[in-house]
Amino acid sequence: MNAPDDLTPALRDNIEQVLFSADDLDERLAEVAKQMDADYAGQELLLVGVLKGAFVLMADLARHLTTPVSVDFMAVSSYGSSTKTSGVVRILKDLDTDIEGKHVVVVEDIIDSGLTLDYLVRYLRSRNPASIEVFALLTKPAAHRVEVPVKYRGFEVPDLFVVGYGLDFAELYRNLPFIATLKPAAYGG
Repeated sequence: MNAPDDLTPALRDNIEQVLFSADDLDERLAEVAKQMDADYAGQELLLVGVLKGAFVLMADLARHLTTPVSVDFMAVSSYGSSTKTSGVVRILKDLDTDIEGKHVVVVEDIIDSGLTLDYLVRYLRSRNPASIEVFALLTKPAAHRVEVPVKYRGFEVPDLFVVGYGLDFAELYRNLPFIATLKPAAYGG
């Protein structure tokens, strides 16, 4: 699928292929929210978004949920401005919320190697939540170096560099309402 014509040429010309449209994403989030509502019926849920990539995803997911939900964010880094993980995880912003005894769903935009999410889930488990699950919008099974249990999944993608819907390259493209691949010339690939 091609990039929409209403994008500026600076964005449109760098898009190689749209993998998931805004409608595809909204439909899948509605399905995941319905499953979460059933799983957490009668309980409160804390969504923990992994910044910066999950901010769009988490806002849309929260709007689809009917379960009482609160939100918090963490910022972790293992990329810098690269297209591949460094494998070294740093916590840049920790939670403001005490998660002890709470039902937590970590909301992640994409799982590449799995190293960052594995570290994050172990770190959060040490704070004694009632439960902790993971929702990953995208997973790249071919890139996984560590398997992380993911209860809620959006889509699988090949081992390509993707942008849009919160995902970036050098802090750009997060605002795209779809998920796409970039032309290699756009990131020096």
